[in-house]
Amino acid sequence: MSNLSEIVDSLENRVSKLLQNYENLNSKKKQLEDELVISKAQQDQYKIEIEKWREECNTLKLTNSILGSNEHKRETKLKINELVREIDKCITQLSE
Repeated sequence: MSNLSEIVDSLENRVSKLLQNYENLNSKKKQLEDELVISKAQQDQYKIEIEKWREECNTLKLTNSILGSNEHKRETKLKINELVREIDKCITQLSE
């Protein structure tokens, strides 16, 4: 009979340890999920910031080319041509 008691006690200890491990893992999972949400929010913020800096860089390139820099002259001409085409489209629509 004592052997049976020892087996039951051993099983209770194992179940208790398993429950504790389960709770620890759930806690760790929750912590990792929270960290993931924060990381995704930071990533989105960084993407927005990168896009803002790209636009700033393109604006500076255009400004440099307008001010006489030969380095970005081609891009400036293309941009001006694009703007002229848009203006022409607007004029055509207004005249119709």
